[in-house]
Amino acid sequence: MISKIKSAIPFSFGGKAVEVEGDINRGLPAFNIVGMANKTINESKERVRSAIVNSGFSFPDRKVTINLAPADLEKDGSYLDLPIALSVLTLSRQLLMADVKDKLFVGELSLNGEVRNIRGIINIVEVAKELGISEVYVPIGNLAQASMVKNINIYGVDTLQNLFLQLKKQGTTCTPRMASESYKKASKNVSGPILDHIRGQDVAKRAMAIAIAGHHNILISGPPGAGKTLLAKAAANLLPELTTEEKISITKIYSITGMSTGEIIESRPFRSPHHTASATSIIGGGAGAMPGEISLAHKGILFLDEIPEFQRSVLEALRQPLEDKEISISRANRKSTYPADFMLVATMNPCPCGYLGDSTHECKCSETQIQNYQKKLSGPLFDRIDMYVGVDKVENTDLMRPIENSNVQHNVVKNTITDAIRRQRARYNGDGIYNSSLSSFEVSQKLKMEPQAEKLLAQASDKLGLSARSYFKIIKVAQTIADLDKSAIIQAKHLAEALTYRKH
Repeated sequence: MISKIKSAIPFSFGGKAVEVEGDINRGLPAFNIVGMANKTINESKERVRSAIVNSGFSFPDRKVTINLAPADLEKDGSYLDLPIALSVLTLSRQLLMADVKDKLFVGELSLNGEVRNIRGIINIVEVAKELGISEVYVPIGNLAQASMVKNINIYGVDTLQNLFLQLKKQGTTCTPRMASESYKKASKNVSGPILDHIRGQDVAKRAMAIAIAGHHNILISGPPGAGKTLLAKAAANLLPELTTEEKISITKIYSITGMSTGEIIESRPFRSPHHTASATSIIGGGAGAMPGEISLAHKGILFLDEIPEFQRSVLEALRQPLEDKEISISRANRKSTYPADFMLVATMNPCPCGYLGDSTHECKCSETQIQNYQKKLSGPLFDRIDMYVGVDKVENTDLMRPIENSNVQHNVVKNTITDAIRRQRARYNGDGIYNSSLSSFEVSQKLKMEPQAEKLLAQASDKLGLSARSYFKIIKVAQTIADLDKSAIIQAKHLAEALTYRKH
């Protein structure tokens, strides 16, 4: 007798369908799994056997062979425990093929028959939807994430025994898909620093607002204690609300990595890796070609504090994802592509000691040390940073000045940013499209400048020797400034301000 159970596994940013085939024959009792299964899946034999027996069912005292098709697809993880158990129950005629027809099952089993959470559940449900499968049974802990995929019937399973009763129509113990309004929402309370908590630095605050409104990469330079890190952390509270599509893409990434298998990600990520992080942890990779920090920061902020301290190989590896908004990881047996549409916020000191140009501290660095330190950021990488702003140390007498109406500046700036983003969405007819996302062709087609602004840009281009990339980045930053100013076209004053944020 042959049984066939439909299932799927996550693969890169998508998924692959897997058919769990079962065969039972006479012979010495044995339980074999074939089909390019790794150690985790081979170990599922003991989990499945114990789960079946401890759930009150009988395990067949015959030779059972399970094939995971297609056989040339490498399978990893515990996703297939549940369909393997159902295949065994079908082979032993405790279930009928009609009970599992046109359904997809996925989940890890405990020894007592409970169904545990798995990684990459959204990828799996999307595969089921593409295959036209009418019902999907997932671990109940994964139900919230799985229910983000619309127009498909999803059921949460807590135990193997309750799933059996549901399939035999002897009970209604499987939890149906959650309604969208029942999602657990993130708290609206602002946590962490906000702009009002930062003394002075009005130019830097203005630059940060522009960067967030247009999703521009920004580098902040200044002496120690000037508030560079505080500015970057305050930026996290200025980020706009996530759209439904953005929630799905971010939650998918965090589910693939196992960092969140039950909750829906409701806020934009803020990732701050240490400068000792390896290229693999930042870019992604490893044996399973997993996402790195740049993908975990998708639709949010990647904060690199003291960016010159990072390994040069790590910084140079950022050049391609900064341009393409995605990263392709190639390994001997797999190529995975993940989204990496992040906003880079970086900080640095002007020199190794940090006091170059400081009026209160003498810089003790030699000219060679200063040049070597600043050269850690290559020209091509600098060219991909939209905005550069310098900050000075705040006077100590201003640090204890009382703050009145501590949320006023934060609320005003955030409302202005939200309005600017709304203008961009209307202009580009879509969510998640910012001025920084435009190609050079789209800049020439969709953005308009007044004659005085065009003249100023031509003069600046000749005098500063701008590269083609810098040329278009200045226009895109100027457009964001115009959006904040509620202007339909880029004016000369907008372009002039954008030019002040380029490092010359």
